[in-house]
Amino acid sequence: MLFANPEPPDEDNEPFVEVDPSGRFGRYSELLGSGAVKKVYKAFDQKEGRDVAWNQVRLRKFSADPSVISRLYSEIELLTTLKNDNIIVLFHFWKDSEHSTLNFITEECASGSLRDYRKKHRHVALRALKKWSRQILEGLEYLHTHDPCIIHRDLNCSNIFINGNIGKVKIGDLGLAATVGKSHEAHSLLGTPEYMAPELYEENYTELVDIYSFGMSLLEMATMEIPYSECASIAQIYKKVTTGVKPQALNKVNDPELKAFIERCIGQPRARPSASELLKDPFLSDVADCDET
Repeated sequence: MLFANPEPPDEDNEPFVEVDPSGRFGRYSELLGSGAVKKVYKAFDQKEGRDVAWNQVRLRKFSADPSVISRLYSEIELLTTLKNDNIIVLFHFWKDSEHSTLNFITEECASGSLRDYRKKHRHVALRALKKWSRQILEGLEYLHTHDPCIIHRDLNCSNIFINGNIGKVKIGDLGLAATVGKSHEAHSLLGTPEYMAPELYEENYTELVDIYSFGMSLLEMATMEIPYSECASIAQIYKKVTTGVKPQALNKVNDPELKAFIERCIGQPRARPSASELLKDPFLSDVADCDET
């Protein structure tokens, strides 16, 4: 039987375009999302009978630096050990040498990314933003206090996902996460320019770069505008970020407490609070109990 011993599907009944080596996971052609590094497809877990997401990284993009491929592979292996309610679950991964891809299977969040969800629901109360924020910070706290410390490095609303029926938010797209030692310092440049902390450009940073990205993500949630959308190029974004010029979207945040909270998150590294400290911030005190019913 299929569930007892998964086999590659009958194409007439199961229109999979690809099946993992074990035969458990089948990929459909439907694209759930696409970014600079990977594409995410709708897929099915034949063993457990559930929808999943099939993430695919084209390794050719990193062919100039084989060490990046090696690090990416080993870091994803580490991510299989992570267990937190606000982190997307990673079920399985493998390298397809023939097609030069790295594939990993994660849980699928039914409502998609927080960016798309926010666009669909334009009237969201401040309380909802606070609930989403608390869950994101709880996920970051777990990553940052993990041994070894894990830095996401590419946090933004396109890789924060939500199950809208219960308001559950989960951090995903951990394929570019960096694991660092006791010094909590990392030394490579990756990320999405609009959300990258200034010290990331210097390639000498700590987990607090994720707090900066979280602040920019919260700014996007509040304004439904990508930070620095007034810039016409990455070079312009780089110049503004590295010289301390804040995005124009910040001027559109009318609530003074929300604006102050965002400004704390995107402040200078030495003044930037940790995820644990932000969870204790008075701004989030009225949603301390985040369990949804």
